[in-house]
Amino acid sequence: MPPDTPAPSAAYQDLSAFLNPRGVAIIGATNDLTRVGGQPIKLLGDFGYTGKIYPVNPKYAEINGLKCYPDVASLPQNCDLALIALSGAHVPGAVEQCGKAGIKSVIVLSAGFGETGAEGQALQTKLKTACLQYGVRMNGPNCLGVANLVNGCRAGFGGTLQMNTLKAGPIAMVTQSGGFGFGAVANACYYGLGFNYIVSTGNEDGLSMLDWVAYVLEQPEVEIVTVFMEGTTEGRRLIALGERALALGKPILVWKVGNTAAGSKAMTSHTARLTAGPELFRAVFRQGGFVEVRDVDDLVDVAKAFLGRKLPRGNRVGVITMSGGAGVLLADRCVEAGLTLPKFADDTTAQLRAVLAAYASSENPVDATAGGYGDNFAAYSKAVKIVLADPNVDAAIARAPRGKGAMPWAQGLIETLRGMDKPFLLNWSTSPEENADVLAFFEQNGVPCIMAAGRTAHALAAINDYAVRQRAYQARATRDDHVRVIDKQKLALPATAGTLGEHASKALLRIYGVPAVTEKLLAPAEIEKLNAAPLPFPLAVKIESADIPHKTEAGVVRLNISTLEALKQAAREIAVAAAHYKPDAKIDGVLVQQMASGVEVIVGAINDPHFGPVVTFGLGGIFTELLNDVTHRFAPFDVDTAREMILDIKAAPLLTGYRGKPALDVEALAQTLSRVSLLVTDHADRIAELDINPLFVRPAGQGVLAADALIVTKSAQSKTNPEENHA
Repeated sequence: MPPDTPAPSAAYQDLSAFLNPRGVAIIGATNDLTRVGGQPIKLLGDFGYTGKIYPVNPKYAEINGLKCYPDVASLPQNCDLALIALSGAHVPGAVEQCGKAGIKSVIVLSAGFGETGAEGQALQTKLKTACLQYGVRMNGPNCLGVANLVNGCRAGFGGTLQMNTLKAGPIAMVTQSGGFGFGAVANACYYGLGFNYIVSTGNEDGLSMLDWVAYVLEQPEVEIVTVFMEGTTEGRRLIALGERALALGKPILVWKVGNTAAGSKAMTSHTARLTAGPELFRAVFRQGGFVEVRDVDDLVDVAKAFLGRKLPRGNRVGVITMSGGAGVLLADRCVEAGLTLPKFADDTTAQLRAVLAAYASSENPVDATAGGYGDNFAAYSKAVKIVLADPNVDAAIARAPRGKGAMPWAQGLIETLRGMDKPFLLNWSTSPEENADVLAFFEQNGVPCIMAAGRTAHALAAINDYAVRQRAYQARATRDDHVRVIDKQKLALPATAGTLGEHASKALLRIYGVPAVTEKLLAPAEIEKLNAAPLPFPLAVKIESADIPHKTEAGVVRLNISTLEALKQAAREIAVAAAHYKPDAKIDGVLVQQMASGVEVIVGAINDPHFGPVVTFGLGGIFTELLNDVTHRFAPFDVDTAREMILDIKAAPLLTGYRGKPALDVEALAQTLSRVSLLVTDHADRIAELDINPLFVRPAGQGVLAADALIVTKSAQSKTNPEENHA
């Protein structure tokens, strides 16, 4: 850990007793070593665990050559961990016995709890109560256990833990699906990776997935954390762990499947429709030290790339092959993955021409041709070094040769690469079995070997994305993120939950310094009596009603009104439309406002029950949901973060200047995003949703204007603290 890295958070727990226990009790042990109560005895004995093994079952005096104890109370005092393999009804009592005996860490392998329905949930509640009453930390229930492959403590059961091919290494796996996650570990080990720790979390009624991630992330022998995740209610803690991963320089490879109840929204605002549960998880992953993987191949490739232990300083890639077709393919895949193939410096091209055959290509991608087979690839190795030394190159990918000369070439290339600080990946050109010794040699020396061209490019892009986020994190660490653009303001919010009208919503936004169009709220009778327009033409005319939040759908909006008579006629028409759309709607009047222009964007926020306040930004108008070009940040955030948010969307060039058009007032937009983030954070106990659509972004120096807004409130008694929502 770097000396300036902050200490772990207060939520961190020392879970070493689960992975490095002095002794393990198996409660519900059996002499049938194929059953759940017997497998841990065999696993601990067969794979080198040097601690004590204590079977517990009054039916036996001995199991597998080990003394069997009649109950927990009779166990020696050096037992730190208990595995419970009893029928569900007996598990709470076993936890009570462990707590009284001083065993404060238990793994409940037994099933039959919350996953089975109401009766099982009642039993799980009883189990949790026992843990709390006796100060016992529980992993599970309904899990496969945990494994420390360094010391042989395979404290669990299942086919994967019985495999001899599992091997230790600088990775940890935490999985919410024991069978699938453990199987993924077995697959990854087959392809050369090693895992020091493997954890199945089961129903998580004790320790959560994030408790385990927080623990293994801090261990010095862990360089990469992998997570198979179905969901979590600890949204803000997930964000904090992503920040911690960047601070420690340890990526979290996250394999997220399925949806979560966090995605259930009332869908009152545009923002809520754009912010489903998966979107929030993706927002967390894109902003922290996470790398999303989608399958075992992804996990293997990206982990290998990180284990090269060199991060690129940019996205510029040099490609070297002995096949023109392979070079073109790699170039295509690199560009598709967001990488670039720069033009080499003139000196690089000259050096390549000097070492390669006359008919070889010295441009990027380099085609060294099959001539390399004639000199045991010595020239090819020199070409790799020349490309890596190019100042325009941040990383390199080479296509591995094959055959009898591959090992001498590998040994020479490793020497050639000494002192190089740029990532270098090999696209393996044959099967893993052919030249398997060469592949193993490369990876033992920090050169990742990846099977396919696209997979190689994807892996390099993944470590580059992580490096970009880590640099951004380090830049944030040098500035004061707590500088507010506005102090907390008092808001007069109604005591009951509901939707505020547009006029009332914009009034609250103005208090936080968010500009809005000039407008007047008039009664229909007042409009009929007008002798002059209340505001300069052209005007927009709308019904003001909290009961009609989506005015366009209701037909209660008229735009570009240019005469007094047209204004009066528009007011009559929208009153009729409102009565037809929702006869019982409470009408507060007619909103008359000046027309605005500019590029339309949407700014919104929701107060998610698990992730807390989240701000959404994207292209507005009719394209909001059609293109879904939106990005998210977790509030509150400063103006610098808001600027990054603006550049995230694909339509950013429309704001920053495109094809000769001048830039718009991006600074005013960033100020507005930050102010909205503060508003929804300061009043998170009362504001459920906020929506500004459209917000017009005008030319530089002319600011922004909110043309429509909607705020949804929670009742004064309804308060949400996302930090209390732990799994």
